[in-house]
Amino acid sequence: MRPGAQIDLVELELLVDVAETGSLGQAAARHGLSQPAVSMRMTSLERSLGLRLLHRDPSGTRLTPAGVEILAAARGVLGAAARLAALSDRLRAESDNRLRVAASFTVAEHLLPAWIDALRAVEPELALALEVTNSSHVATAVERGAADVGFVEGPESDLPGLCSEVVATDELVVVVHPSHPWARRHRPLSGEDLAGQELVVRERGSGTREVLEAALEAYGGVRTRLELGSSAAVLAAARRRDGPAVLSGLAAAADLAAGSLSALPTAGLDLSRSIRAIWDAGHQPGPLVRHLIGVAARADTVAKAARSSGPTHPAPAAH
Repeated sequence: MRPGAQIDLVELELLVDVAETGSLGQAAARHGLSQPAVSMRMTSLERSLGLRLLHRDPSGTRLTPAGVEILAAARGVLGAAARLAALSDRLRAESDNRLRVAASFTVAEHLLPAWIDALRAVEPELALALEVTNSSHVATAVERGAADVGFVEGPESDLPGLCSEVVATDELVVVVHPSHPWARRHRPLSGEDLAGQELVVRERGSGTREVLEAALEAYGGVRTRLELGSSAAVLAAARRRDGPAVLSGLAAAADLAAGSLSALPTAGLDLSRSIRAIWDAGHQPGPLVRHLIGVAARADTVAKAARSSGPTHPAPAAH
């Protein structure tokens, strides 16, 4: 093969057809081409390879000995190309209904199940792979291409190489066991109150912890009694009377409704946070990702409407 020359798959297909039919004209008819066009393509292939492949005479067209050997190799190349096309078709079909999601614990436990149910209602063939971890690790999963989309909570932060879109909101709540002295206080908790108390909190790197640290930074930061790796563990510690706990209002809702924990109002603190979808800035979100983001945003609109019809904070337990 001459240096810099390239093999054209169509020319290889034409070579196979010429060998099978013994005629440039019949090979041309198979491809909807003129005979002179096929003759030119065969000449181009011979020039690229630096070999004479065909004998042309009035009785027909025959392969030279070199042409016979090239024909066998051409069939191998065309077979490999067909397998490659079939593989790409299969992978593309699989990717059309396969979604890899990475989500923070709060999102995965309290929001994502309903989002996925809504998505499956219109995408019944959806194949979902879910990684549940804290927010910083979610971003890492998206960055390294292990997830098509991630969901994180916390303050807006610099995520090089990632795009984000707010899909929902949440607010941290301070909860205590009903027997705790704070459950009977009448004044909202201030920043000084929270910063001066050892708290049960989520681990560093979680979106919950980032929001709390930002809110209390001006008051000296967070004092920790326990650092725990999940909202369930934080709730269990609060029920054991291990101290005041700060966690997602979504995670605490069931305990507050049951009266096993009491929520305390705060004053002068921003404990709200955005829940964001994140994806690789180098790739446009696919249809499934965009659909899931839309489902999440619509669910949050419904939740906000429901919250606006009731109290913002559950009332402390009566004593």
